Amino acid sequence: MSRAEQIPTQRSASYEADPEQVHRVLLLYSGGLDTSVMLKWIQDSYGAEVVCLTVNLGQPGEDYEVIRGKALSLGALECHVVDAREQFAREYLAPAIKANAMYGGYPLFTALGRPLIAKLAVEQARASGCDTIAHGCTGKGNDQVRIEATVATLAPELKVIAPVRSWQMGREEEIAYAREHGIPVKAAQGAEGGAPYSIDDNLWGRSSEGRWIEDLSHAPDDDVFQLVTRPEDAPAEAQELELGFERGVPVSLDGQRLGLVELIERVAEIGARHGVGIVDHVEDRIVGLKVRDIYEVPAAAVILPAHQDLERLVCTIHQNQFKPALDRQWAYLVYAGLWWEPLRADLDAYMDSVNERVTGTIGVKLYKGHARVITRASENAVYDASLASFAESGGLFSQTASPGFIELFSLQSRMAWRLHNR
Repeated sequence: MSRAEQIPTQRSASYEADPEQVHRVLLLYSGGLDTSVMLKWIQDSYGAEVVCLTVNLGQPGEDYEVIRGKALSLGALECHVVDAREQFAREYLAPAIKANAMYGGYPLFTALGRPLIAKLAVEQARASGCDTIAHGCTGKGNDQVRIEATVATLAPELKVIAPVRSWQMGREEEIAYAREHGIPVKAAQGAEGGAPYSIDDNLWGRSSEGRWIEDLSHAPDDDVFQLVTRPEDAPAEAQELELGFERGVPVSLDGQRLGLVELIERVAEIGARHGVGIVDHVEDRIVGLKVRDIYEVPAAAVILPAHQDLERLVCTIHQNQFKPALDRQWAYLVYAGLWWEPLRADLDAYMDSVNERVTGTIGVKLYKGHARVITRASENAVYDASLASFAESGGLFSQTASPGFIELFSLQSRMAWRLHNR
């Protein structure tokens, strides 16, 4: 097949690459089947040099030296491995915690990592003299939006190619291409019985797609759970832990002060052991599709409810009624790939302001898939035990004032009821 037949010639966006102007490509490289095939395919189809970038956001079980060696063996000029865990935690997860970042019932995590990966790609592309950035996202997913929107925003001089959107290869064709070109294929990828799950993971969670997950009538198979223990197999004894927060960010676990990355890793390990954080979810993607995913988010499933509970304790009723609407807007912007939208930064300013007083400790009990807040303490709590107690009266709260309050508070409702029921 000629070069002209292999690559798209029509562009629908200004940031898409003109094939004739693609000379050196920065490829976001994971070492998996798709990006390994892509590495070779870009060289053959575009006649371009390729520089690879692999970003460590806390994916478990990766050997980055092996990934680097594989990229170089497949013809990459360079393969840069960036450990971005600390930056990811500090600049993306901390704001997400302050915003109680949930989208449609599950904690955001992939959406939080993509703008950082794309930002690092822009930086490395510029440093390596690349004119184009390539990614392995499909045309049906959200990640293409998140990555391309970031590149187009931060580096309008760079162009983008997305081979998976344009090449006419299914998974079996990819495997055949890999074998033809001497690209190592894992046994599971080439085995009969279907492709493995499509996995994405980072410090904050893990998602699985594909195979039976696409059948809404199919209950989860046990082999999908590679991070979280099935609740029925979790320990028979509950475990309690205490999270300490300062200004909305977790800083300690059971009284031991930890960096955010280590704290998240420890909470994830404890939560996973107790079966906490499994979400079987059908979500509304921004490209218009409904898609089922299996999520394993043990750290988020413990930390977010703890933060939210402490936030409610130190905020007034008016703050507590108002902030969830902004939390939802923050999560939607991030989910939709608009991390660089000014409104997100505006919302961050509000989140930071509210969280100035979110300091204290929260006790959580973990048991067979559940994480339940059991204790709360904060010097900033808008709470007075003597006022809340039914055993006492007087002080700042005068019970004899209640009838007058009720009369005025219910006035319009009573007038409307009488008007409507004449």
